[in-house]
Amino acid sequence: MVAAGLAAGAINAVVGSGTLVTFPVLLAVGLAPVTANVSNTIGLVPGSLASAWGFRRELRGQRRRARRLGAMTAAGALLGSVALLVAPAAAFRAIVPAFIVVALVLVVAQPRIAAALAHRQRAGHEGRAVRAGVLATGVYGGYFGAAQGILLLGLLGSTLPEPLVRVNALKNVLAGLANAVASLVFVVAADVAWDAAACVAAGAIAGGALGAHVGRRLPPAALRGLVVVVGVTAIAQLVT
Repeated sequence: MVAAGLAAGAINAVVGSGTLVTFPVLLAVGLAPVTANVSNTIGLVPGSLASAWGFRRELRGQRRRARRLGAMTAAGALLGSVALLVAPAAAFRAIVPAFIVVALVLVVAQPRIAAALAHRQRAGHEGRAVRAGVLATGVYGGYFGAAQGILLLGLLGSTLPEPLVRVNALKNVLAGLANAVASLVFVVAADVAWDAAACVAAGAIAGGALGAHVGRRLPPAALRGLVVVVGVTAIAQLVT
């Protein structure tokens, strides 16, 4: 579980979708699906903090944007985490592969889309559609969270006038916030396997710092390629 947390923390910092490493491991050690998901979400929060700190230089100048989009993320994560505890997961998880496909298309097409939208963008501001999309990813992050980072990269990378590495830094803050808000709900209202969450957290802290160190040095083309690889892997795991 510690090793899975290490891998997930690193993957989340660079791309996202680390849950697809830890969640199956928690199931394999005997946890029920909802308990595994809840414990995994709590365990990954420290790793998100570590990766956000590692990207602190790329976050400079994005405080107001992070606050605006963070409010939407927090509201969505609250809704998603409550939905996890009161509704069946089958219907929602059935459409997750389609979400990831859309996100991958956005990531690959990001340079052309950003150039086409540049004349309509005001630096530092986001449109209502972007905020609505961040709200939706927050709901998903609070509910299950696998590939939330890929969705955020696709959405923000195709609409914000920023280099992908700065978008990735913002993505880590928003995805970590979604996990944190959901964790607060789960601590109060869900059955948590604290030993499993602690193991994941121990690995995720080191993985988050390592992933930030690597991710902030990757050229944009390499980062997009890694996004596609992880995204395709995520789809394969979710549909099998």
